[in-house]
Amino acid sequence: MIIEFVLYLALGAAAGLLAGMLGVGGGLIIVPALAFSFSLLGFNHDLIMPLALATSLATIIITSISSIRAHQKKQAILWPLFKRLSPTILIGAFLGGLMATYLPSDGLRIFFAAYAILVAIQLYLGKQPAEGSSHYSATSTTIAGIAIGSISSLVGIGGGSMTVPYLLWNGTSIRNAVATSSAIGLPIAIAGTIGYLSRSYQIDNLPANSLGYIYLPAFLGIIISSYLFAPVGAKLAHQLPVNTLKKFFAVMMLVIGLKMLFSL
Repeated sequence: MIIEFVLYLALGAAAGLLAGMLGVGGGLIIVPALAFSFSLLGFNHDLIMPLALATSLATIIITSISSIRAHQKKQAILWPLFKRLSPTILIGAFLGGLMATYLPSDGLRIFFAAYAILVAIQLYLGKQPAEGSSHYSATSTTIAGIAIGSISSLVGIGGGSMTVPYLLWNGTSIRNAVATSSAIGLPIAIAGTIGYLSRSYQIDNLPANSLGYIYLPAFLGIIISSYLFAPVGAKLAHQLPVNTLKKFFAVMMLVIGLKMLFSL
């Protein structure tokens, strides 16, 4: 148990560093690492992906609060836009988490792998939509909120890889888009976690030390170290060749995605 907890501390540190340094959500690292860890621990195959996804989302609740505090100090979060998107984000994230509990673990694995591959390609190419003109209509925010929330829950992330491009496309500056996206990660994580928990108590054979689909040793280890290391990553972003690191991370995510995609 001690060795296992130390490994989760290391995972949280890596996720925190990458999130702070590259602006990439830790969920893309946490989910495959947890899935691999749970497989080694001999957890029920059908429970591995729901456990990894729900635990990842639960950790994002804590780490997103730290991120919000950092961005709020710079007055970069557009709170009116946050309030406008949050209702449909909450609905989409809850439905995504609930839906995931009815899907087979292999289906969730394939969906995550496909998403990771797409993010890897986008990150490697460094493509973001140009800042457009603002057209946050009620229809577009509803569709975007439900889509971002539900997909984020299904892959266990805070949604920045979708939220930032959407905000840029609608005329928000990159500085405000990144900050507002970090705030939007909180309702995604909360609602998504509730979605997973809402049915997890009906599931048999959950591992010991679990709170529904949240595996507590992993949750605690990750939040402790990621909370501490995210600010370190943010400082390193100003000292290291971030564009080169992003390409390296993109290749790593591509390998992880392909491995998960073709795993038996």
